[in-house]
Formats: sequence, structure tokens, C-alpha cells
Amino acid sequence: MKKLFFASFLISSVAFVNAQNIYMTKTGKVSFYSRAKSLEKVEADNNEVSSILNTQTGDLVFAILVKSFHFESALMEEHFNENYVESNKFPKSTFKGKISNLAAVNFAKDGAYPVTVDGDLTLHGVTKKVSSTGSITIKGGKIAAFSKFSVKLKDYNVVIPSLVKDKISEDIDITADCKYEPKS
Repeated sequence: MKKLFFASFLISSVAFVNAQNIYMTKTGKVSFYSRAKSLEKVEADNNEVSSILNTQTGDLVFAILVKSFHFESALMEEHFNENYVESNKFPKSTFKGKISNLAAVNFAKDGAYPVTVDGDLTLHGVTKKVSSTGSITIKGGKIAAFSKFSVKLKDYNVVIPSLVKDKISEDIDITADCKYEPKS
């Protein structure tokens, strides 16, 4: 299933591909974190995120298999997949966007460059515009990207049962951390 998903992700991005300007990863990391008034933390990591970056156009695409998020607690992971994000019904989340200040990034020179990324985040079958600040770091010709932003669960029709409403915050902090390699 993962191979089929990734293949369809790449095929849908064919128009996006332009040889030496394309960088990708299949091992990007996306994490989310929530802490409510009860001080119970809810956090998970996904280290199997696929992403493509076009350094010429600033186009940026992420594809995430929702079931690949892992929690400290197996029970929490089960509730996340079955009750909240309904990962059988909505198996993937995507982001398609663009670096809006691409001219500020010199991909040929080592350094850390602040960036703003604007695009469409699809989660739980709902697509919304998001804007995020982050950084692109160039070191020895390698590209690393980092971003942190927040989303409201209600914006994506993720319903928190009243029984646990005090334990889960409505606002979720999301971080993305990717190390890109040239597409071969």
C-alpha cells in the first residue's frame, strides 16, 4: 500500500519535475503536539513522510500516510486512527504549496534562510489554506527544511468526544523537518 501510494504521489507530481532542481525525501519527519489544561500531552511522530522540493520554482509537496504516526501509547494511537482522524476513511494528508520568498534563498551558498510557505493542507478530507514560516538550511550542498505551525482541529472536521475534550487541545502544533537529496 505504501509503495502504491508513493508511486501515485510521484506520478501526480510529474509536471513538477525538472531534473537538477528537484530534491526529495521519503524519510521526512512530521510531528504534532497538543497540551490541554489537564496537562496531558498528546504527541506523535511520523518518520515516513514523502516530500518534493523544486528549488527553481519554490513548489513544495508533502504526502503523509496518517497511520504512520506513532505515539508513546498504543491505546492513544488506536484512538487517533479510529476515532479522531478516521485513517481508514482518510488514509493520507497532503500539503501542496510554494515558498513565497524564494529569492531570499541562495541554494548555492551555505547558510540558514528564513522562508514563508503558503499552500493547501488536506487533512481528514478537508482542504484549507495555510501559511507557515520556517527555515531552509544549506550545508555542503545538502538542503534541510524546518517549519512549525498550528492548526485548529475543528477547521478539518476532527471532532473530539466530550468525554476527553478537556484532555486534548483544539489547537495542534505541527512541525516538519526534512533532509532533501537530489532526485536521481
